[in-house]
Amino acid sequence: MKALVQRVIKASVSVDDEVVGKIDRGLVVLVGVARDDNERDAIYLADKIVNLRIFADEASKFNLTALETGAEILIVSQFTLLADTRKGRRPSFEAAAPPEQAEALVNFFIEQVRNTGLKVEMGRFQQHMLVEIHNDGPVTIALDSRDKIHRISTDC
Repeated sequence: MKALVQRVIKASVSVDDEVVGKIDRGLVVLVGVARDDNERDAIYLADKIVNLRIFADEASKFNLTALETGAEILIVSQFTLLADTRKGRRPSFEAAAPPEQAEALVNFFIEQVRNTGLKVEMGRFQQHMLVEIHNDGPVTIALDSRDKIHRISTDC
């Protein structure tokens, strides 16, 4: 699974001119699911995101997590994070999971984040969405569950 995490002062997602998710200070998480992703990937990313130290403390250093600050989280499914642009000019999305698999894993990921007690809002799966993001910093961080898996396999 891939996630693009943006620290925001506020954000919202709309479908057909209806706001379906809205947060104040917190994180927008754009998440994409690959064909070979599983619940372990979702658990890893959820834990990584809520414990990522990207909120400033009194000394303006990145020392606080979403959990410590009570940040709100807006999660938006985005299969385009799996785009392969190595050949030609049109991205290939062959690595992206089929919709049924992706939706189930995104919902599982959302539940993992919700289980932390943070407020979680979300977009609508497989819908054309307009996402309004007021990036704070800007702070944008890319995460990939394969980074953890790779480290484990090479450290043994």
